[in-house]
Amino acid sequence: KAKIEARALAIPTNLVETCHKNILSIHSFLPHCNTNITSDAKVGIHTLAGAARAAYQTVLVNSPPEEEKMRLQTLLKEIRDVEDELL
Repeated sequence: KAKIEARALAIPTNLVETCHKNILSIHSFLPHCNTNITSDAKVGIHTLAGAARAAYQTVLVNSPPEEEKMRLQTLLKEIRDVEDELL
């Protein structure tokens, strides 16, 4: 049972982390991006942000330790900061 619970927490946690990493990569690429596709890159950021928020909701269902919850909230805040810059 503990192994199943750990996996149930690990999968959405990994998704939040992966979305965060990819959002930062796209954001750093934007200044060098062909101007004809910047809107596509921005849509990618917003889509990944939504996926990260959805995964975080799944994390919460699995009752993570408070430190992990705070760490993921920090990642979501950084994601929100990138999104706010684009809007």
